[in-house]
Amino acid sequence: MTNMIDLAQQVGEALKARKLLLTVAESCTGGGVCCALTEIPGSSEWFDCGFISYSNSSKTEMLNISASLIAQHGAVSEEIAAAMAEGALANSEAHVSLSTTGIAGPGGAVPGKPVGTVCFGWKVGGVTFTERKVFQGDRHAVREQTVAHALNKLLRYIEEI
Repeated sequence: MTNMIDLAQQVGEALKARKLLLTVAESCTGGGVCCALTEIPGSSEWFDCGFISYSNSSKTEMLNISASLIAQHGAVSEEIAAAMAEGALANSEAHVSLSTTGIAGPGGAVPGKPVGTVCFGWKVGGVTFTERKVFQGDRHAVREQTVAHALNKLLRYIEEI
């Protein structure tokens, strides 16, 4: 966890230096990203809020994602990860967002989406980025790798601003 806290600290410093606020929309990580970020003293200077939208209906209600988009692509897709990142921004005071949606396991796999499949979204500088990864390990390992990857990529995108 220390490495995760160090990473969250770096993200916070990068956001603070650029006077940016972050919002997060999480599904498979269940608040893990927000937990890492709020471990940092003073995080309220650069962290606005988090949405834990675990169910499809919460993605629709909290993040304004249409049910038809979820039905078309599935909740674990780059399209939904992008919509989650965009919806979090639209429903917050933040300037930057990240999102996670995936299958942490041990169940939930569907054809083409094995356990460990995670889709990410980041909206930084007005541009939405997405990525799909497949992580190995048990539920805890998949979630931990997801949080680390989400923060690492966010840091890279912020540093490019």
